[in-house]
Amino acid sequence: MSTTTTALQAAIDELVGPGILSAQLRLHDRGEVWVGTAGVARLGEPEGPPADGRFRIGSATKTFAATAVLGLVAEGRFGLDDPVAGHLPGFDLDPRITVRMLLQHTSGVFAFTGEYFEDGTVVPGIPVLGREWVDARFTTYPPEELARFALAKPARFEPGADWNYSNTNYVLARLLVEKVTGRSLAEETHRLILGPLGLTNTFLPETDTEIPGPHAHAYYRYEEDGVEKTVDVTRQNPSWISTGGDMISTTEDLATFVSALMAGRLLPAPLLDEMRTPHPKAGYGLGLFVLQDGALLNHNGGLSGYATIMYSTPDGGTTLTGSLTFVDDAAMSQSEHFQKFVERILTEAFSR
Repeated sequence: MSTTTTALQAAIDELVGPGILSAQLRLHDRGEVWVGTAGVARLGEPEGPPADGRFRIGSATKTFAATAVLGLVAEGRFGLDDPVAGHLPGFDLDPRITVRMLLQHTSGVFAFTGEYFEDGTVVPGIPVLGREWVDARFTTYPPEELARFALAKPARFEPGADWNYSNTNYVLARLLVEKVTGRSLAEETHRLILGPLGLTNTFLPETDTEIPGPHAHAYYRYEEDGVEKTVDVTRQNPSWISTGGDMISTTEDLATFVSALMAGRLLPAPLLDEMRTPHPKAGYGLGLFVLQDGALLNHNGGLSGYATIMYSTPDGGTTLTGSLTFVDDAAMSQSEHFQKFVERILTEAFSR
């Protein structure tokens, strides 16, 4: 093992414990591949996680969705700056909202998962935390229902006037794709991305509650009547998050995808440039975060005890992908550990 991969293995070995249960990490670096694992696949059992097990990728879903939307732009199905309402009637959308605004989170639409303001004010959305979410985790939420729920709320700002991360943007992007093509987003994602790249372990589960094949388990903790309860939430109906974060993949498939995307194999160069042009407030392009003045591109994800890592150099030559499983809670008690871990592994993988 090289010094880099020895350091990466040490990082995941030191990360896992009572709160963070498992880690899979994969480094592809100019043709060299390293894969490391640590921890346990299930709480209270000794078996380790599969080296390339499937997992819920959370918001890394948005990069796939944005790529599919831009693929349709490349085909001339609609324009990046087209008003969405012209292609998606029946939702009373503000006519100023464009396709670009959805992908870049500048539309101002209310987030159906709830809005959190700088002054501490919270405007709740559908159940996403605590026992309320645990009890509702098998509920089916059609994307149209999520969109209508969000659009019935006041917009956070005028279209294009600011930036705010809102899962509703990507539900609307899904509905746009399905309206224009007459096919599901799953079908279009397979046609434009998964099929051409041979990504057989990546899919949109829609309302399916299972993670088929080898996988580690995720957990959620909440308190009821002073008693702490921990629930296995691996099985759930991901329609509650929809295109905000519903996909399932593996570290190998994520590496193949983000490398191909960055290398220009999925989109024409002008659209890839658009994707990698960041908004000044948040450094967010179109379905991607742009880091270090463009020297690193990424979109991580988190969903109910799963955390996803996906980073690439601009040419796709070096990628770092991974998955953690942990005991989630409303207080996001593992977030600080995760952030410090990410800083450490990025230094090891890319600061050379």
